[in-house]
Amino acid sequence: MTKLKYITVLFIVASFFTSCAKRGTITGGPKDKIKKKIVGSFPENFSTNFKGNEIKINFNELIKVKDITKQLIISPPMKKQPVIVPQGSASKFISIKILDTLQENTTYSFNFGQSISDNNENNPYSQFKYVFSTGSYIDSLTVVGKIKDAYNQKPDNFVSVLLYDAKTFTDSTVYKETPIYITNTLDSLKVFSLENLKEGQYQIIALKDKAGNNKFDPKSDKIAFFNEPITVPTTTMYELELFAEKAKFKVEKPTQESNNKLFIGYSGDAKNTKVTAKNNGKEVPIKLTKFTEKSKDSLQVFFPLAITDSLDISIENGNYNKQFTTKLKDFKEADSLSIENKTGSTLSFRNSFVLKTKTPLNSIDESKIFIRKKDSTLVKFTSKYDEFNQEIAFDFTKEEDQKYSIEILPGAIKDFYETSNDSLKFDFSTRLLSDYGNLKVNLIGAKRFPLILEILDDKGEVLYSQSSSKETSLMFETIEPKLYTLRVIYDDNANGIWDTGDYLAKKQAEEIVYFQKQVDVRANWDVEQEFGLD
Repeated sequence: MTKLKYITVLFIVASFFTSCAKRGTITGGPKDKIKKKIVGSFPENFSTNFKGNEIKINFNELIKVKDITKQLIISPPMKKQPVIVPQGSASKFISIKILDTLQENTTYSFNFGQSISDNNENNPYSQFKYVFSTGSYIDSLTVVGKIKDAYNQKPDNFVSVLLYDAKTFTDSTVYKETPIYITNTLDSLKVFSLENLKEGQYQIIALKDKAGNNKFDPKSDKIAFFNEPITVPTTTMYELELFAEKAKFKVEKPTQESNNKLFIGYSGDAKNTKVTAKNNGKEVPIKLTKFTEKSKDSLQVFFPLAITDSLDISIENGNYNKQFTTKLKDFKEADSLSIENKTGSTLSFRNSFVLKTKTPLNSIDESKIFIRKKDSTLVKFTSKYDEFNQEIAFDFTKEEDQKYSIEILPGAIKDFYETSNDSLKFDFSTRLLSDYGNLKVNLIGAKRFPLILEILDDKGEVLYSQSSSKETSLMFETIEPKLYTLRVIYDDNANGIWDTGDYLAKKQAEEIVYFQKQVDVRANWDVEQEFGLD
């Protein structure tokens, strides 16, 4: 959620690096040291009435310029990038040749970031700026703020912050036009400072700009926006939250993977996707499931083995509709029924025992399935089949430090091709309750409901979660002992998941609050943690 915090300029400067009670100071880098190293420049830094097309900056020692394409921020942006030499080799000067036509009465700044360093020790001349004006004075107004990520605890590096003229700004501007002013957080800062600005009204946008072209590409970029134009001069610190828009549903051309299966790569949400298949104008029965790889997600379409020539595939998802014709090849191999243990050898008290099948199923006969304890005592259970993920989940009352086996007799499971399983047996066990810990989280200062409390591991994966419509004390029993991160999602549309923002709809992402410290859950311990949300 985009926020405004009204503070004075002096307070901004004094507390810009604020994190909880910690304070720091914005310096823009060690300028005093830089000045000592720079002998002079032509024209002089902060010159007015600039008319030339070349700048030379002289140093009193050998320096190197590197990563200039990533580090150098020119504001306002130039359509034609200047030629900067030397790069990579040691020199006592930097030459900037301007290729673009400069705007009248405009203040330009070249922020070199961390690109300049001394040749001997590689110490950077951090945030060195060269500024000039094509008019009679240097614009001196400033806009400051900080960058957050709407979903992740830490924001990205190299986030661009852009200002556009509010008078000419439309929703399409960020897709087509470059900004009037620009800065970048580079690789170490989460705060930003847009300097040397003219008085006026602006639209402020932040981008994690993958292409580096100062334009918003929803397929690859994150965006943050402020709902209203900002007025400069200002004493406001702006907080911008980056989010990646939800990808629009789109499919790729189907590819045949075996004699009875097609893959359909997709992007977006496939939850409500409907796929139909026809052969010679007649609809044929299919099963639609999901196949997940690290690189991308695919839909799996299983079709009858009797189909050998071609399939006409129709795909619908909301207003999206796509048709394909796939000519079938003889792969000599077809997917067949196999069942594997997805849970492993140890079953936690919070989870179901899960089996995954290679082909989708038609039926499960629970009368031919038995779960036994180590003394052969039968255990009552229920099963649930998730066709889309091709998983069978078994739930039952678990005992600690117990060994179990699940026996599946022949014919208990039949797949889409009426193939039945052979005799199967899977062994697994539970641990002692004392091997786990319990965590009670007391939420303090919740602003609204419903909300979702999530518990994450050190990789950012959600391991446990609970929704609450009014409760502020949430209990997580028998969880793995480790360090956890806590976060709360304000589930404003009550759909049970976090929803990202939408730039064109002027919708901010749902608000997330992270607990700033990791919570240590230890084996055989009850941990109670207060989580302040204000």
